[in-house]
Amino acid sequence: MQRFALVLAAVLLLAASDAVAADPGTAAPGQGVNRLGGVKGWDAYVDTVKGAKVCYVIGKPSKSEPVSAKRSVIFASVTHRPAEKRLNEVSFNSGYLFKEGSDADLAVDGKKFSLFTDKEGAWTRDAAGDKAVVEALAKGKQAVIKGVSARGTATTDTYSLDGFAQALAQIDKACGVKR
Repeated sequence: MQRFALVLAAVLLLAASDAVAADPGTAAPGQGVNRLGGVKGWDAYVDTVKGAKVCYVIGKPSKSEPVSAKRSVIFASVTHRPAEKRLNEVSFNSGYLFKEGSDADLAVDGKKFSLFTDKEGAWTRDAAGDKAVVEALAKGKQAVIKGVSARGTATTDTYSLDGFAQALAQIDKACGVKR
């Protein structure tokens, strides 16, 4: 349930990010979330949930295929919840329901990761997987995630990683995460 709340918050942030892009210090409309800034399509945010800081990086793919597929909001995110000792939580939202029981395949500059899927989201299986993916994203140039929808449509989302490391550094600083 907590991951669903994160996905919902990320969707709201993406919807609001274009509106606040001109003024990075403003809160997203209707949210208690503050945008820290953005670099080349990756936006950094900080929020307070039940008195504890939660920091997010959210990015949109530079290319999604097939172009004809009907999908809702597509994005990748990394979240820090330091009060819960949960750092570098990786999530990819496909914009459709994944085929039940399927995995999504992530490649960062050729390094491969298998992510489990549930509804519209894909995640690593544990904290060590999160850490490995975030390290690869921070050093990488491109991430490609492939999945299959509940209707059987194979999709590919490509993310440019230009700016990811800088946005990650912003949330690291905001949530006191040391690398």
